Amino acid sequence: MFDLAAVRADTPAASRRVFLDSAGSSLPPRPVLDEVIGHLGREAEIGGYGAAREREDDLEAGYGVFAELLGAEPDEIAFTDSATRSWLAAFDAVPLAEGDRVLVTEVEYAGNAIPILHRAGQVGARVEAIPSDGAGQVDVAALEEMLDERVKLVSLVHVPTNSGLVNPAREVADAAHEVGALVLLDACQSIGQLPVRADELGVDLISATGRKWLRGPRGTGVLVVRRDVRHRLVPRLVDLHSGEWVAPQEIKLREDARVYELWEASFADRLGLIAAAKYALDLGLDDITREVRARAEQLRQGLAALPGVDVRDIGEQKAGIVTFTVAGRRAVEMRELLAGHGVTVSTSHVGSTLLDMTRRGLDEVVRASAHYFVEPAQVDQAVEAVSRCGR
Repeated sequence: MFDLAAVRADTPAASRRVFLDSAGSSLPPRPVLDEVIGHLGREAEIGGYGAAREREDDLEAGYGVFAELLGAEPDEIAFTDSATRSWLAAFDAVPLAEGDRVLVTEVEYAGNAIPILHRAGQVGARVEAIPSDGAGQVDVAALEEMLDERVKLVSLVHVPTNSGLVNPAREVADAAHEVGALVLLDACQSIGQLPVRADELGVDLISATGRKWLRGPRGTGVLVVRRDVRHRLVPRLVDLHSGEWVAPQEIKLREDARVYELWEASFADRLGLIAAAKYALDLGLDDITREVRARAEQLRQGLAALPGVDVRDIGEQKAGIVTFTVAGRRAVEMRELLAGHGVTVSTSHVGSTLLDMTRRGLDEVVRASAHYFVEPAQVDQAVEAVSRCGR
């Protein structure tokens, strides 16, 4: 049974404002704060090295916690300082050469598209967009027509930054694997609000952040690298954590996913990230998904009933991000007006999802993302605030 009162008690700020920006950076629950602040305090008492040694067992156990969360094995988990670092480490390890093809979806995120296009230009690879279907999600039939042995990677955004769409990851992975292509799943917006399991989705690599729906600290990320694809990857950003210097002209790299980690890290933040994953597992991902979708649907219906407001979400299956525009108001203007009414939202602009926003004729949207700690009454309060600000 989901206990809304308990999770709100763990999130005092949830009572002070209507917080609808978990797609940006969510409010961490008290156990996460306790871990981060407590470890920083211990570092101040005995130093960072000593404090880390005291928590060696907990830090090591974190690999098992995320293996449980993400449907993987502990040796398939690596910790990083962001989703960006995770994604770049994985992408950089995929061998690409002249004539190779990389496929992206039309909801590709700029943070991925820029490095893809940059590297493709360097090596002479081609970058092609898979068309969307009538609902706005990736068209799997079109993907199957595009696939051949030259496709080395399919970059798949699970939930885009600018709408509630959920892409069909399993279907994409199954199709891509028919020609031996790797599938890198950007789970930045899905981890923590939806079940994201490598064993069920069939993808080869998963990158994710801690600060959004998982409710962990900023500056944290995780990467999944499946065992059966390790031999196909060539990690390039390595250090003394990633491997050993065994002879004057010889090194030996790790054989597990931790080859993608670097030696220096914020262990206070990592402990907070592990606490966030435990918190989500204790609540249950199915219950979290149900609550988040209920808030999102309530918000969509409320906004759709307002004159001058257009809900801009696409996809057959929708998650917790709700995007909309208000006639006569810029997105940033609405964000600031709503802040004055005690409602926190963010905005998304054409440069972050160029293909999708251009295809749909949008320059910007207001983005509202209600997590499970938001009361239904607060959703109604947000709708009323939009009504007032849109006049």
